[in-house]
Amino acid sequence: MDAEDDIPRLNASALAALQDFYTDRDAHQKQFADLQAAAEEGFAANAAISMKQFGEDWQASQFWYTDATATTLAEQLLDGATADTHIAIISAPSVYVSMRALLQDDSKYPVKPQVKLLEFDDRFAVFKNDFVHYDYNEPVKLDAKLKGKFDRMICDPPFLNEDCQTKTALTARWMAKSWDELKFISCTGERMETLIHRLYGKAGVKTTTFLPEHTKGLSNEFWCYANFECKDWTYKDSK
Repeated sequence: MDAEDDIPRLNASALAALQDFYTDRDAHQKQFADLQAAAEEGFAANAAISMKQFGEDWQASQFWYTDATATTLAEQLLDGATADTHIAIISAPSVYVSMRALLQDDSKYPVKPQVKLLEFDDRFAVFKNDFVHYDYNEPVKLDAKLKGKFDRMICDPPFLNEDCQTKTALTARWMAKSWDELKFISCTGERMETLIHRLYGKAGVKTTTFLPEHTKGLSNEFWCYANFECKDWTYKDSK
């Protein structure tokens, strides 16, 4: 028997799928390298940045929102914002990228709020002025200047378990200017509903009718919880 007969071989369709994977990976790496270069030189005011430049890592529970969902959430956080408004985006980088794009429209947003992105993935450090490295396992190991600073906030904890959700809530409470006046959104799984109501109940958070969507879909049903109603959603139990 020829020794080469013992070497496992992929069929044509498997080889094609593998080639597509490497081609897609290389394209993402090239896009991100270009983004890093642009960041080093200073982004142009109208720089076109999208989440396509950041590949998802499913093992790190990275699932980007669709453009429509990210825009909706960003618009609600920006609605009525002033130069004195401080917005925290916790573990929701696609909302940050969408908000950054929206704020380029000076006719619609002539006044710019203060925005911070708290995120574990250091690729987003390309947004130097806004990025804050964040690990939910150390919920208040942050710059003291962030404490009690924010009056608007969105959280999308990376994992659907009580530990991750509770520690993220500790971060939110630590950063909030006022728990009673905070404009707050949390997007997470449907099975977290009871816990979300318990963690953020004093901030008036309820389940809404808005269903966030992700670019590659999710097997878990994903809900939006907030402490306000708007043109994009009402409370789920509203009559």
